Amino acid sequence: MMRGEGMRGSEEVKNWMNMFRWIVKLIRDEYGIPEDQLTRHASIEKDLGLDQEQVEQVMETVSEAFEIRFPDDSLDELVKLEELCLLASWLAGFYKQPPFLDGEFVVRAMAMNPRATAEA
Repeated sequence: MMRGEGMRGSEEVKNWMNMFRWIVKLIRDEYGIPEDQLTRHASIEKDLGLDQEQVEQVMETVSEAFEIRFPDDSLDELVKLEELCLLASWLAGFYKQPPFLDGEFVVRAMAMNPRATAEA
């Protein structure tokens, strides 16, 4: 994963749509996946072909760039690219709590990320 370079523009992210674009560019640049495949409804594994290690690398870069922490079992909560973006946006305080998250996961995630709140 690129260091420093991957952080570019993170200070300009102010909402989930900006976060989505930032993550799309990261995946495009790191893994060479064409942007037309990087849609909101794309399955991370099936449509994008990213394996668990690659997704973890993306999450690590997002974590560093936005000073957030993903719980260890975050991959169990994610299927689509949009879900990764919404989760990251929520943890960073840019978006409301995503409805697809398990209740126990939400409690642990909020404990690790003070900007994540239960309210919209």
